[in-house]
Amino acid sequence: MSIATTTQFWTTRWNGGDPSQASSYFGQDNEQFSLVAGYSNGGVDDNGSWKIAIPAGGTSFQGGFWEQAGSGDAFTVVFSFRYIETPSVGTPLYAFDNGTHRVRVSSTGADDSISISGNFSPVVITGLDLKQAGSFEAKPIMIRITCDSAGNVKIYLNEVIEDDAGVSQVYTLQATSTADGKMKFGNTAVDSSVVFNNLYITTHGAFSPDELSTSPFVSDMLMRMAFSIVELLRNSKRFYLKNMIDDSSILYGYDVSSGMVSRLAPPTIHVVIRELSSPSFEALGGTRIDQRYKILLFITTRGTDYKNSYRTGLELMGDAFDEIYTNTGLQGNTDSLINFTASLDTKLDDDEVVCIHRIEFEYMRRLNMLHR
Repeated sequence: MSIATTTQFWTTRWNGGDPSQASSYFGQDNEQFSLVAGYSNGGVDDNGSWKIAIPAGGTSFQGGFWEQAGSGDAFTVVFSFRYIETPSVGTPLYAFDNGTHRVRVSSTGADDSISISGNFSPVVITGLDLKQAGSFEAKPIMIRITCDSAGNVKIYLNEVIEDDAGVSQVYTLQATSTADGKMKFGNTAVDSSVVFNNLYITTHGAFSPDELSTSPFVSDMLMRMAFSIVELLRNSKRFYLKNMIDDSSILYGYDVSSGMVSRLAPPTIHVVIRELSSPSFEALGGTRIDQRYKILLFITTRGTDYKNSYRTGLELMGDAFDEIYTNTGLQGNTDSLINFTASLDTKLDDDEVVCIHRIEFEYMRRLNMLHR
């Protein structure tokens, strides 16, 4: 896991409209697209998205492909599209190439599947509703593709990493080695119509949905704060964190109800964002803000002897505190750990065997708000 830093962000965030004007969106650092030479129809605006349609009897050159330069050792793309009239089988819709590796997304000729190809057999994702015909609540498909410096590709559908049972939902393949160096999207299929909604690109690395969000707010809050603490504790070499608790038992607390917590065998550590606030903006126009985060850790232990359970939980709390105190909030005027509060559980019932200690940290960070 490699959470995106504050200097790793989306280098292109195209949210529809004329692709050649992508750089004009306020507050977004975008690289604009240009129409590939030889095509005569780059598409039209479609309620804030971009439609490329080719009538029956036309030619593929009446369609259009938009491109921008790709670069870097690794890349991540997130995109959304839908069909009005389905392109013929094999029609390329996206081609992502950073100069060393390429991944292509193509039509299967059906409304319920797409093909994503690299160096070997393609991955075909089925069970889709690319025409949004299932119901009035149907949503456009959302796909994330990451490619690292070795050409290892991961594909996430609708930002899902694993299901409720913990089974991975990530598709994998190997990218093709090329030197084209172009990030492209478009449609060249006669008698078809495709609507392209959004396309986000970063050449700063291969990031999963837990490492870089399409929203800078979510990246700053959830990933760079809570998820980074989970990662820090999992990687700790301190005695109790290393030997007495599994990495899988240190996790973000989406659900800390008694029923959900009991599914994991203690000891466990749940990391939770309690709240965040920005009491005042420190720069005119809000280009820099001071943001305060409250991070809560629930350390759960269980035993027939409550004293041992209490002590084990306290040792885990101590290791967690020392790891967090010595490795986070140390950047002075941009990132500071400003206080903490520890609450120790006490046995109040004869049948009580579970001990839950809590510790809360408050951080103050100064954020650059220009990459929104």
